[in-house]
Amino acid sequence: MNLLIAALGVLGVASSGPLIAGTLGATSVTALAIAFWRNALAAVIMAAPVAIKEPRQFAQITRRELGWSVVAAVALAFHFACFITALQLTSVAAATALVCLQSAWIAVFQLFRGTRHRWPVLAGLGIAFAGVVAITGFDMGSSPEALLGDILALAGGALAGLYTLAGGKARQSMGIGTYTALCYGMCAALVAVMALVGGQQLTGFDAGGWLGILAITVCAQLVGHTAFNHLLATMSPLVVSMIILLEIPGAAVLAAVFLAEALPAGIYAGLGLILAGLTVVVAGQRRDRAEAHRREAELGTD
Repeated sequence: MNLLIAALGVLGVASSGPLIAGTLGATSVTALAIAFWRNALAAVIMAAPVAIKEPRQFAQITRRELGWSVVAAVALAFHFACFITALQLTSVAAATALVCLQSAWIAVFQLFRGTRHRWPVLAGLGIAFAGVVAITGFDMGSSPEALLGDILALAGGALAGLYTLAGGKARQSMGIGTYTALCYGMCAALVAVMALVGGQQLTGFDAGGWLGILAITVCAQLVGHTAFNHLLATMSPLVVSMIILLEIPGAAVLAAVFLAEALPAGIYAGLGLILAGLTVVVAGQRRDRAEAHRREAELGTD
């Protein structure tokens, strides 16, 4: 069952970039409107079954669960603001690859917390960030807008890493419906404030715009994000992040087919480096965890 959920999640998140870019390019929909409606609609849809069947779950949310959910919601809101804006400035393939660096950012966050990674993890980080240099180098030569889009996508990746870590903490004791309804709802509220401050409209779009928002909500939010939030209950954030890596080639293929997006060979080389580096990072971290468990078991037998 987890394999099917993971496959649906990958397909959902891979469609996110092409759908968002297509909607922004063909309609009057704003970046923050997409972020608001995909979270607001998903929050209502995910909250309804819980409110009907187990309404007490919302009243039983602990302070710890609320705290981690707030951190996840804030990170998710700014992640969307960065990523969706980046899709207006740089290519879908580049923005998706850069934002998928969340597993690398998780490893970096762990370094700051005192975790000592083995050399494969550090080597993987080096390979992945070499891919970042390749992509941003080509975009720097093409236009300042593309470079700004790359920077926003990088920030979006860091925020996605924080969202994944916080979500993993919250999901240790929260049901999927309760957590996603709370996280998406708070995220939507924060995005609405950001739209108000930034002067971006949230309504008044044509039928094509609303259709795009609905498609993004169903495919990327309800199928993609919710699938991975479900997996966080049974898999570590690192394993989930590794599965999400398949979004990189998936989004590139979808953008090429449906948006006719053609990129310089150097950009595709950068995408390959990021994918290879992140694979090494996550695989190395899994070995670190296995080694730590082995040592704990050995100490327990002494």
